[in-house]
Formats: sequence, structure tokens, C-alpha cells
Amino acid sequence: MPHIRFTQNIQRHVPCPPASVSGSTVRDVLDAYFTTNPPARGYVLDDQGALRKHMAIFVNGEPVLDRAKLADPVPADGTIDIIQALSGG
Repeated sequence: MPHIRFTQNIQRHVPCPPASVSGSTVRDVLDAYFTTNPPARGYVLDDQGALRKHMAIFVNGEPVLDRAKLADPVPADGTIDIIQALSGG
């Protein structure tokens, strides 16, 4: 089962412990995770279900390319990392 992790800076805003959940795409894995943690959904996804602009997702260290449909594949033993993208100077 894929493993999903959230950085500590996200967890300051919404509790989201790491978990192993089923799914073969980023969307599948997120949907399975958010079923058990609905508050995290609104922090990571916008009202259209797309990844929020200030968030980034990596699958096994590679950035997710499909930020709208989240259709990127996830291997059965994959790791999804969700981070808050920061900007500034």
C-alpha cells in the first residue's frame, strides 16, 4: 500500500499523521486518506478538487505533474510527500 506523509509545517495547521492507504493514482490515495481525515482535504485541495497553489506533492521524490486531476500513478510501495510550497525573498 502507498504511504502518505505530510510535513510538520502543514501539521501546525491541521493534524495529518502519516498513513498507508490503498490507491493507484495520487487522487485515489488522497481520497482514501481524506475519508479518514476530512479537515486535511480543505487544506490540501481547493473547492474544485485540484491541488492548492501553495501545496506540492511528490511521488517517490518526483513532483506530481497533474495538479488538477491528480492522475499521476503511484506504485503499490510508493511514498507520497505533501509539502507546503513556500515563497519569499
